Amino acid sequence: MAEVTTSCFSRVALLILYILHQSCVAESTLIFNVLSFGAKPNGVIDSTQAFLDVWTAACASSDSTTIRVPKGRYLLRNAMVFNGDNCKSTDITFRIDGTLIASSDYRILGQANNWLSFEGVTGVSIIGGALDAKGTALWACKLAGSIDCPNGGATSLSFTNSKNININGLMSLNSQMFHIVINGCQDVRIKGVRVNAAGNSPNTDGIHVQLSRNVAIFNTSIKTGDDCVSIGPGTKDLWIEQITCGPGHGISIGSLAKDLEEEGVQNVTVKNAIFKGTQNGLRIKSWARPSNGFVQGVQFLDVVMLNVQNPIVIDQNYCPHNNNCPAQASGVKVSDVVYRNIQGTSARAIAIKFDCSATNPCSGIRLENVSLTCRNQEVQSHCANANGKIVGTVQPNSCL
Repeated sequence: MAEVTTSCFSRVALLILYILHQSCVAESTLIFNVLSFGAKPNGVIDSTQAFLDVWTAACASSDSTTIRVPKGRYLLRNAMVFNGDNCKSTDITFRIDGTLIASSDYRILGQANNWLSFEGVTGVSIIGGALDAKGTALWACKLAGSIDCPNGGATSLSFTNSKNININGLMSLNSQMFHIVINGCQDVRIKGVRVNAAGNSPNTDGIHVQLSRNVAIFNTSIKTGDDCVSIGPGTKDLWIEQITCGPGHGISIGSLAKDLEEEGVQNVTVKNAIFKGTQNGLRIKSWARPSNGFVQGVQFLDVVMLNVQNPIVIDQNYCPHNNNCPAQASGVKVSDVVYRNIQGTSARAIAIKFDCSATNPCSGIRLENVSLTCRNQEVQSHCANANGKIVGTVQPNSCL
């Protein structure tokens, strides 16, 4: 009887301790609702100041904080900066159940670099929700060649000089320019993100990463008018897995060699990707000019191409529209690039193209179990200044 009583007492004691622990956890997490700060979910009244005020309140506490954005449409008319310089909290979560919308007048954001910008923050998470940047009018203006269009346009969501960032389940619609930019950041996880923009929308890269380390992108779908993922100088330890791309320009490392002094790109893995009707599949591109940049240690694994114009391409004479091309030799050194288990269909006869630098030939290129076909045409490969080897079956026949 004593043993039973002791056992029951132990279970009760543990239960009490668990309840007390959960209570402490709940109390240590502050919750702010944007409605309490004056935000209006009707999509008409500007809620810019309310979002800035709730950020200030969250930053004033050293506790973990959740900023709740209930269902509804919230007009954020002006460009906004969420600055981490004076932020005490290193754990702030935006839990978004609604849609954040930009002004339908593209001129308001058209001269800004970013719509929603996080600068110097630590431990910020964005969970759920949608961003609607209303970019279609600006695209139309640019495509019409109007002189009244802003030269650039705003990136919808930008993180700069930040660390421990989590973006989960967010949708980005119709960005004026880039949808999501990760610049100068460390330890970033992007999962379950959906990007949607028209196939002819100009300069609307889905996710752009540069000068950042330890970035992971999982289970993401990108439909846009430019690169689905673009990888700029200074990117290290990037992992991309389970991504669907199309329409769009594929996954691109570059363009590089914009500047003479440029950080390299290294340790990039793309795995389990599907490209549907894209302009490119797996691309490395650099301008034909001097640069101390490099690309090293890249793996493209388990990729499916469906009617892709240029499935595999290294282009070190990159010059869009052939305007003002530098016509020099690229200084970017490309080495140790693996293409393994790549299969599907090419929309053009040349399915593999390695157009490398004459002064810095590509080295360590490895094609392993590649099977690409082209309807009603024999697939081909083209190589210039490229060295490497093949493993297993490779179609088209390798030119390495």
